[in-house]
Amino acid sequence: MYDLHYWPTPNGKKVTILLEELGVPYRIVPVHIGRGDQFTEEFLRISPNNRMPALVDTAPAGGGEPISVFESGAIMMYLAEKEGRFWPQDTRTKYDVVQWVMWQMANQGPKTGERGHFSRVPPEMGDQSYAQRRFADETHRLYGVLNNRLFDRKYLARDEYTIADMISYPWTVSWKLQGIDLDEFKYFKRWFEELSARPAVEKGLAVTTGLPPEDPASLSPEEQARRRALLYNQRARPVPV
Repeated sequence: MYDLHYWPTPNGKKVTILLEELGVPYRIVPVHIGRGDQFTEEFLRISPNNRMPALVDTAPAGGGEPISVFESGAIMMYLAEKEGRFWPQDTRTKYDVVQWVMWQMANQGPKTGERGHFSRVPPEMGDQSYAQRRFADETHRLYGVLNNRLFDRKYLARDEYTIADMISYPWTVSWKLQGIDLDEFKYFKRWFEELSARPAVEKGLAVTTGLPPEDPASLSPEEQARRRALLYNQRARPVPV
């Protein structure tokens, strides 16, 4: 059984899509990132960077103690390798997959995430126009990278659907909010529409935590202040004593 410590963000949905494609049993363990569950000592034992998702394999190959994995790219490589699917192991195709997984983790996710962050900064925080323009342009550039890659192949790693596609797809679901015109990137659009129609992708995107929805207006001023102090402008944590 796999325990997935999860919140329904693009990074979380990468892994649920893979789990649904694999058809393996898994259990969702909610990590409410808005209230700071990712900072608990229990969670930090499996994800020392205080970010979700994190995976615990309670029945690893060969037996023994459970194995925990953090960082979505590492989780996907772990699952694909263990289950023997969606990550070919011949050298050329394997490293086609690896390089696109790394591209997503180092470029697509962080840059589109920063675009979203700076687009939400309230006016009282000062002029954000440079940051907004920089990350909007970078997001547009990254769609171009995908489009050019898909110009002469069906999927990101040659002509085989792999974790490289699954890890990149969730960050494109909000293309409209990202200011992207799909018709400008017709090869990407073809790929996006094909993946969107896959039943396992639809199921993976729809996974929830099972927690009731939270109305931010219901939070007390004290709780709002606690969350702001915990979630923003984080600095290094001290070494545990």
